[in-house]
Amino acid sequence: MPLSLGRTQSTIMKKKILVVGSSNTDMVIKSSRLPLPGETIIGGNFYMNPGGKGANQAVAAARLNGEVIFLCKTGNDIFGKTAKQHLIDMGINVEHVIFDAEHPSGVALINVDEQGENSITVASGANGNLLPQEVDQVLNATADQVKIVLLQLEIPLPSVIHAIRKSAAISKIIIVNPAPAHQLPDDIYPLIDYLTPNEQEAALLAGIPINNITDVARAADILLKKGVRTVIITLGENGSYIASPTLRKYIPARKVKAVDTTAAGDVFNGALATALAEEMPLEEAVDFAASAAAISVTRLGAQASAPFRHEI
Repeated sequence: MPLSLGRTQSTIMKKKILVVGSSNTDMVIKSSRLPLPGETIIGGNFYMNPGGKGANQAVAAARLNGEVIFLCKTGNDIFGKTAKQHLIDMGINVEHVIFDAEHPSGVALINVDEQGENSITVASGANGNLLPQEVDQVLNATADQVKIVLLQLEIPLPSVIHAIRKSAAISKIIIVNPAPAHQLPDDIYPLIDYLTPNEQEAALLAGIPINNITDVARAADILLKKGVRTVIITLGENGSYIASPTLRKYIPARKVKAVDTTAAGDVFNGALATALAEEMPLEEAVDFAASAAAISVTRLGAQASAPFRHEI
């Protein structure tokens, strides 16, 4: 793919990525199908893995040789301590991982069926106590180091909004993955450099149903009119759609056999941040991110599914 043309790790100028988000422990059961309401299914396999959208994206970026600083809040418990050690093992700067003395670490209960589809329930725990003033302190402390700030919505919305406003004020490139789906204030959109919703999130933010690629394009136009500089709508196995004031482009997905789609969007965003930190052209960056996500769905787990650079 285009990345291989004249681009090597020795020539790439890296810029640091600050990921602000959640850290969870994922408890995963893989079974033949997802249970119906009130139904119990016997015969699944159990896995316990590090997860959380913020941590997933941080690990995805780090595995692809991104220079990552991670801000999150975990409980002062075995889950939190194990998660922090895993982040260290991945080469991530954990100076700003905060232990919360009052709240437990976040956990996610995940069911995965034979087709790789999943259903997820999250108990936020300490993630729900990451405060705007803590975000402010870290942005001040890392202002001279960080070029890109990557955010999701698994931490309190006031903290996300503060992070966006502060990051814009200090001239950082801002990527917002609006997941789980949540409405954002109108005055926030013009501060976002890259908005990366999936179809459902784009439909919520744009206020229209999405049933086909024409609807995808309409939703992207609505979000651009709100002020977002670039919209990248991820469509799962159907690829991605890029929209900016000067570009409209559909990027097809890699064709793979999905085993587990958990964290595919997180891998996409971590890879996108890494590519943009290396100043790849936008289309190349999205293709790079799509390749990373395609590899991730062929494997079980969240962070465990993120590919390494040589695999791309």
